[in-house]
Amino acid sequence: MDISRRGAAMPSSPIRKLAPLADEAKKRGVKVYHLNIGQPDIHTPREFFDAVGKFTEPVLAYGPSGGIVELRLAIVDYLASYGISIDLDEVWVTTGGSEAILFSLWSIADPGDEVIVFEPFYTNYNGFAAATGVKLVPIKLSVEQGFRLPAQKEIEKYITKKTRAILICTPNNPTGTVLTPEEMFVLGQVVKKHKLYLISDEVYREFIYDNREHTSALTLPDIEDQVIVTDSISKRFSACGARIGFVVSHNKKVMATMLKFAQARLCPPTVEQYGAVACFKNMHRFMKSMIAEYDKRRKVLIEELAKIEGVLTATPEGAFYTVARLPLKDAEKFAAWLLTDFSSDKKTVMVAPAAGFYASKKAGRDEVRIAYVLEEPSLKDAIDILGLALKEYKG
Repeated sequence: MDISRRGAAMPSSPIRKLAPLADEAKKRGVKVYHLNIGQPDIHTPREFFDAVGKFTEPVLAYGPSGGIVELRLAIVDYLASYGISIDLDEVWVTTGGSEAILFSLWSIADPGDEVIVFEPFYTNYNGFAAATGVKLVPIKLSVEQGFRLPAQKEIEKYITKKTRAILICTPNNPTGTVLTPEEMFVLGQVVKKHKLYLISDEVYREFIYDNREHTSALTLPDIEDQVIVTDSISKRFSACGARIGFVVSHNKKVMATMLKFAQARLCPPTVEQYGAVACFKNMHRFMKSMIAEYDKRRKVLIEELAKIEGVLTATPEGAFYTVARLPLKDAEKFAAWLLTDFSSDKKTVMVAPAAGFYASKKAGRDEVRIAYVLEEPSLKDAIDILGLALKEYKG
């Protein structure tokens, strides 16, 4: 019996596919530093668990398909703190940011339609495209140019009759790039001119360094009905397992369509939504210190990578990742070797091969994504070990 074409086209996660090798290494007594996955080690705010603990309903019943009103109101207030005004029916709660992107693609594109992305991009965009039947059209960016966007005319070369949207992530996973107000303005001009949607993944909105500012797609003029913003509490509140995301748009037709998809999956997790409400109301208590901690780790990472001969990376401006080019031909083989054949003092590192963050074939083969989600001493040790491994690796 054959599987579906959709199932065959679904890519494995470059972040998780080497997990069995890491498990085997741990069984051998090797400590594995996980630089492969954006799983924050910073504690989830106490307010989240306190709110969950106060849930005393005798039955955990289905909730509203679009999310509980309390959380949607909290998100309205949260965005208002950034000068972004939305109505209550312009935000739906989703099961993680992943579902927000899926709902967006399902609502605005049909199988065979095209969505422009800038690569490298969040690897799961490949999976979302396979699941929805959408074709990703990649515009390749380079580490030498700091993963900055090309000029408007260059972007427009990739637009066809099948193009439905441009999908961006700022601050970016995996590069750490923060799109400037000028770059966002150009994107706004492109979607306005060609009547496209702009789907903006803004999960890392607060994670910005060196006095930069985030420009939300929701602030771009004259394209209010063309903007869809997807978001999540996973990284902001260090609550990845809660699976609470949300999607925002001023386009009433798009939001009504998304609600139908939401109704088909019944409802997002209920109890965790109350935890999210508490976190949104208490962000001032923990957000500043969280960003400061990631900023310190970022500086350690870049300082340590600079010591390794042949490694090239751009200094991340936001989020907590960087894409590094390594002095080798096949980063996936190297990443596997780190877990199967290498250790230093019974320690090794796990990285995410960057090829899975591209749609272009053979792109990113010599790159890895590194997530700086470890405390400073562990992060420094991990990069030291990476440097030793590169010296020893024979390919």
